[in-house]
Amino acid sequence: MSNSHPEFDGNTSGTEVASAFANQIKGKNVVITGVGPDSLGEGLAVAIGSQSPSSLILASRTESKVQQVADKVRQLSKPTSVIAVVLDLASQRSIRAAASQIQGLVDRIDILINNAGVMVPDHHLTEDGIEMQFGTNYVGHFLFTNLLMPHLKIAASASTRGTTRIINVTSAGHRLSPIRFHDYNFEGKEIPPEERPPDGLPAMFDPVSNGYNGWLAYGQSKTANILFSLYLTRHLESAGIVSYSVHPGSIVTGLSRNLDEAGNETIMKTSAVWKNLDQGAATMLVAAFDPALSVVTDPAAVYLSDCQFAKTAPHAVDVNVAERLIKLSEELVGTKFQL
Repeated sequence: MSNSHPEFDGNTSGTEVASAFANQIKGKNVVITGVGPDSLGEGLAVAIGSQSPSSLILASRTESKVQQVADKVRQLSKPTSVIAVVLDLASQRSIRAAASQIQGLVDRIDILINNAGVMVPDHHLTEDGIEMQFGTNYVGHFLFTNLLMPHLKIAASASTRGTTRIINVTSAGHRLSPIRFHDYNFEGKEIPPEERPPDGLPAMFDPVSNGYNGWLAYGQSKTANILFSLYLTRHLESAGIVSYSVHPGSIVTGLSRNLDEAGNETIMKTSAVWKNLDQGAATMLVAAFDPALSVVTDPAAVYLSDCQFAKTAPHAVDVNVAERLIKLSEELVGTKFQL
């Protein structure tokens, strides 16, 4: 598979991509999670808002912060309805309330961008008792997406096949860890070889005495996001909905706000090239709006980086693992969903 702009790369800006796909953005209803000042979510909202979508629903945990971005986008895009919604992905109660509110705001959702994420060095649990990074970055978005699925299907039924999309933000960090089904909460339980980190990782990625390593937990959550896109694309083909998972690149955002000095030093060593927020938004916009991506010819080709398709770690595109992950996810949210 390839996109319609082979010249797009890691230096391409979200503004450029949005301009290239202006016809695909105009009139759409778009939901974005993880939107706050100086965030990747803001970069997405500004770029999309510049091309006259019908509605932009911006969801994030802190009302004052998401409202600040909403006000900014309103000034830049007068015709667009811009709505701020409070969404705490570490609380299934909050997720259900936010999804219910959004369903009352619009009659359809054309594009859902699951952008929000956290990175924490210490072991914390969500309100529902799930390891914080797995629970927020993946399980919260799993529940949110499924609750909004009826509105996505309404959009798909009235749209060109494959233009209704679900975008899940991942990271190159997915290579650090497969899904740890035997110890997804990092409680120090024994796990089989196929659930362990790849061989040869630096010592900083070794689990500490209590079994927790924040980097590995982050990696597990990002592997889950790719597997989720794999599952969605396979199961929603008949509905005309596709899903892609995107590594936006190395960007200095609030994602690392919980890291100590050593953690931030580690982050800065992971890439020789750092993008600004506009460049960070670019690959997600390609995944969301490029008409060339409306048909998935290879169900395993669901991962993009630097505006082009890229290879994942093998553990992130295993169909059987994806099916198993969804079953675990339904248990964790207490609801079985039929796609």
